[in-house]
Amino acid sequence: MQHKATLLAVTFLFISGCSWFSSNEYAEKPSEVYMQLGVRYMELNKLELAKENLLKALEKEPGNARAHSALAFLYEKINHFEDAKQHYESAISLAPDDSGVLNNYGRFLCDRRQFDKGLSYLNQAASNMLNDRQWMAMSNAARCHLGIGQRPQATVLFKQALDLNPNYSVALFEMQKISYQEGDYRAAEEYLQRYLGQANHTAESLWIGIQTEEALGNTSLANEYRNLLLEKFPHSNEAKQVAGIR
Repeated sequence: MQHKATLLAVTFLFISGCSWFSSNEYAEKPSEVYMQLGVRYMELNKLELAKENLLKALEKEPGNARAHSALAFLYEKINHFEDAKQHYESAISLAPDDSGVLNNYGRFLCDRRQFDKGLSYLNQAASNMLNDRQWMAMSNAARCHLGIGQRPQATVLFKQALDLNPNYSVALFEMQKISYQEGDYRAAEEYLQRYLGQANHTAESLWIGIQTEEALGNTSLANEYRNLLLEKFPHSNEAKQVAGIR
C-alpha cells in the first residue's frame, strides 16, 4: 500500500505546483537516495544531473515506480513526450494505487488533451481517503475540466481543494481567473490577495489584477499593478497590451 506504517516520515518533494513524488521507503535504500537526488536536481533545474541520478535509481531498482514517474516528469520538461509517456505508463503498471503516480500521469494526459483518460486517474487519486494531497489531484482534475470548457465543474473542485488546503497557490490563482471571468470582481480581488500570501505575481495575475481593480474603480491600485507588470514582465504579451503594443 502507498501509506504503510514506518518509523520514517513520508517525504514529499515538490517539483511544480501540480506534480509530486513521494517515498515511504528507507532513505538508506540506494534507489531512493538516487531518486531523491534526481528530484532535488530537477527542482534546481540541473536537468542533466537530475537525469543521471534518476537513471541510476532505476538501474538499482527497475521497479521503482516513483523514480519512473520522476523521470517521466523530467522528459516532459524537456519536451520528450513519448519518453515521458513510456515512463508514466511504467510507473502506473508498477504502482496502480499510488496517488502521486496517478496524479502525475493524469495531469500529463490532460495536458496532452486526453481529458477522459486523464480525469479517470485524477479522480482516483482525489477520491483516495489515504491520499494526504487530495487537494492537488482535485486541482489538476479541475484544470482538466477547464480544458474541456466545463467551468462549473472546475469551480466546484477548486473550492473543494481550497477547503482541504486554503493556501494552495495553484487553486487560488485559478479561482482569481474564474471569478474575474464571471464578473465577480470582489472575489477575484480576494483570491489574488490570498494567492500573493503564498506565491509571487505572474504576468497573468497582474493583468487580471489590473482589469479587476479598474472594474472596482480602484485606479491607484490598477496603476500600481500596471507599473509592476511593465517592470517585472516587460516582454510578456500582457505587458505589450498594457503598453499599447500589438
